[in-house]
Amino acid sequence: MAVLYLVPAPLSENTIEKVLPQYVISVIQHLKQFIVEDIRSARRYLTKLKHPLSMDDIDFRVLNEHTHKNEIPSLLPFLLSEDTGLMSEAGLPCLADPGANLVYFAHLKGIQVIPLTGPSSIFMALIASGLNGQSFAFVGYLPVKQNERRVYLRVLEKRSAAERQTQIFIETPYRNESLLDDILKTCSSETSLTIAADITSAAEFIATKSIRQWKKHLPVLKKIPTVFLLQA
Repeated sequence: MAVLYLVPAPLSENTIEKVLPQYVISVIQHLKQFIVEDIRSARRYLTKLKHPLSMDDIDFRVLNEHTHKNEIPSLLPFLLSEDTGLMSEAGLPCLADPGANLVYFAHLKGIQVIPLTGPSSIFMALIASGLNGQSFAFVGYLPVKQNERRVYLRVLEKRSAAERQTQIFIETPYRNESLLDDILKTCSSETSLTIAADITSAAEFIATKSIRQWKKHLPVLKKIPTVFLLQA
């Protein structure tokens, strides 16, 4: 029976050896077919990994945010033909990533799923934050509209206070600064906020401060992948 490997990808450029064990690299190098978010970036990644096959000889299928759940069964013959790698654009598949439906489908069909060790910006940000790692929730992307986003931030802050729970969320990089502005204008001055940006890169920035302290000096986050963590 073929196996579905969950393939990690680096969070930033030129960090493959830093974040991937040699065993994981070896497994990826032996795979001949992949299900990916974007074929061009997947090819660049596999080239950097020194995959022994030509990129034209590797079989790719696309699964991204536009893939409807009803399309996934059509991938069954592909999954059964031989071992397959499911690859996210960055980090681990299925975290803030459309791969979860495929993995669930694989379980239903009795296909073995093997996760490979690799970086996750979400969990790396959590363990570096100093916030509660016993109880936490990753809530993904917040609403885009400002009014709805501010309402949701208040909900998250109240939930954090009531349950002593760290709330973790992300945003499309070009909206980072507007999100940060809403956090500072909405949340209590004593609420703790961790900003974790460009994790694993040479410019990595991770800091935890109160909202009151953040208001004195803000980092520049425009177009930088960032994870936000909140604890009231």
